[in-house]
Amino acid sequence: MSSLEHQGAVGYGRPPVGSRFVKGRSGNPAGRPPARHLQLPYESVLGQTFTILDNGVERQATAIEVFLLKVAKRGLDGDTGASRTMLTLLKQVREQQQASEQLTIVLVAVAPGSVTGGLEILRIATKLDPYRETARMVIEPWAAEAALERLPQPLTPAQQRTVVDATRTPKRVRWPEWWSEYP
Repeated sequence: MSSLEHQGAVGYGRPPVGSRFVKGRSGNPAGRPPARHLQLPYESVLGQTFTILDNGVERQATAIEVFLLKVAKRGLDGDTGASRTMLTLLKQVREQQQASEQLTIVLVAVAPGSVTGGLEILRIATKLDPYRETARMVIEPWAAEAALERLPQPLTPAQQRTVVDATRTPKRVRWPEWWSEYP
């Protein structure tokens, strides 16, 4: 068989010429799909709250606090591994406190019917770090749009910048025609 006849042959390992891969062109133009970042949900697990009995009084405690209390109790009961773990944790905390030149204590008092809780329940705003009491809240884009429609007069540029900075995804908001401070 000559080489010319061999080139047009179709069979195992020889697809038709029209359906072969073209040189310089990817066989997978969309590329590999982006991998999901499969990280463990530490914040959602460790941020859960539990009701514990502390000196005969029920109180709420986070999973982290319950875990640390359990390790400390086991250490005091004679578990050397738990004692070593607690000593290591205490050493790390002491080093962090010494590293910071100034200790700042933030006291946050929130009334039972606070606005923050209501905004989260209504999904008008989202807490950026839900497991910290002092976390920053951001307004949902739809809520910003709805509020802007109800305004009796345009906002000043400084007020506009404040609204843009306080909106979760400001690029998704349909800003009014009079708006000048775009994200």
